Amino acid sequence: MNSKKTSGENRGTLVKSDNRFPVVGIGASAGGLDAFKSLLKAIPTDSGMAYILVQHLSPDHESMLPEILKKSTDIPVQIISDEVDIEPDHIYVMPSNKTMVAKGGALLLTPRTKSSKREYRLPIDLFFKSLAEAYREQAIGVILSGTASDGTMGLTAINNSGGITIAQDPDSAAYPAMPKSAIDAGVVHFTLSPDKISAKLLKLTGFFSYPHKQSEELSPDDEETYTQIISLLRDQKETNFTYYKQSTIRRRILRRMAINKIESTTDYFDYLEDNKNEQELLYQDLLIPVTSFFRNPKSFDKLQKEFLPRIYENKPEGKTIRVWVAGCSTGQEAYSMAICFKEFLDELYSTGVHKRVQLFATDLSEPAIHTARQGIYTESEITNLSEKQLTEHFTKVKDG
Repeated sequence: MNSKKTSGENRGTLVKSDNRFPVVGIGASAGGLDAFKSLLKAIPTDSGMAYILVQHLSPDHESMLPEILKKSTDIPVQIISDEVDIEPDHIYVMPSNKTMVAKGGALLLTPRTKSSKREYRLPIDLFFKSLAEAYREQAIGVILSGTASDGTMGLTAINNSGGITIAQDPDSAAYPAMPKSAIDAGVVHFTLSPDKISAKLLKLTGFFSYPHKQSEELSPDDEETYTQIISLLRDQKETNFTYYKQSTIRRRILRRMAINKIESTTDYFDYLEDNKNEQELLYQDLLIPVTSFFRNPKSFDKLQKEFLPRIYENKPEGKTIRVWVAGCSTGQEAYSMAICFKEFLDELYSTGVHKRVQLFATDLSEPAIHTARQGIYTESEITNLSEKQLTEHFTKVKDG
């Protein structure tokens, strides 16, 4: 299927791809070259997947990675130009001194400068997040050897969008910090050595080749089994997914089947019925905790400039302004709302008129609420915040 072409004029907005083949994003830093070579060596030339390599590179030296990798694989390897369409059975390498995003069915490059925002200094996270948006359940994220935590938030985005996430076994990594960070965040489906990652990718092709049929095209047995799974979750988790988008539910169930190496929906239902832990994992998968600080900047700007003044003016003196953030996930939206109110009220306090604001935040996911209560976020999670907001509202902890 042809991909959507995109122009440089609208690179700021992510676009979903029409492509229906898996795209594997592979991120690495220090010690990643040997892992790259080991992984790609076992990939056949007709896997039906595209592979995109993102590595921390010195901005002052041209990458020799394409030439090195060509000696380890027969799959076509190319360094990415300004804009290139993604095709299956190709390996794409990000050049040095650039950042990259997936948009539609293409890869787009942006020059990397010293003044680039924090997110551009985390190239793996930046690319993986765009891959999740563009390819959703067709996205696979792989984190290999490297220092620090780049890639963790990117794998989180891929996981939340319905894709598959893989990390190199830290014991096999020259520098285990990057894969360990992702594993500790609880967003990795498979932890494997590089030579075994390729075999896992090939086994997952059945999951990605699922035709995403509409309900009327399902067999009666499959239709009944999906209904039974939803009923089981309603009974066990007290949440009714009956009116949720059914295609999304099925894709999430199919992903859990792939992760558990179960091929039929009836076998998965039997497994789910007897396994409380799997019930919890599927339940959390269906809640889809996609969030970030000031996730839609235009909406927050409109809120602060147009709606907060009206709310403030209509609330009588001495009365509390109460705000409820429903579905707050891991807390970023709630804290963004609090910051938004604080910045608005700070401009009014010089008038001597004070009004109290009370903010409530709730979510169905207990793990998400636990994270929200802690209020601790990694560097890659705060990329949408200004330096002023970070200074006023955040304290850097000892481990960074």
